[in-house]
Amino acid sequence: MPEATAFFQFPGEKSGLGTGESLHVFRDEINELLNAGVKNFAINLAEVPYVDSSGIGALVGAHTSIEAAGGKCKFFAAPPRVTRVLEIVRVNEVLHLLKDEMTALAAF
Repeated sequence: MPEATAFFQFPGEKSGLGTGESLHVFRDEINELLNAGVKNFAINLAEVPYVDSSGIGALVGAHTSIEAAGGKCKFFAAPPRVTRVLEIVRVNEVLHLLKDEMTALAAF
């Protein structure tokens, strides 16, 4: 029987993915789901207009925590601006950035 997949979508914020409340919610929700035994995570970045160093840290931290717990984490639908920033800092190679939800689900 395949394991359940948790979906997370950031609420649209003009401030992007940085030091705002969305980071705290994201971290807390990932930890709660991990503690509940969820192993697969599909994280939708479509509503994230930009990402700063705090946001990159949160994404990498989530990925690391999920994989350390024996799970898989796929990020998908990042806008071009976010994708470019993640490529510049070479985090895209670690985060498994995928085009869309269907591609993310097929990657599990």
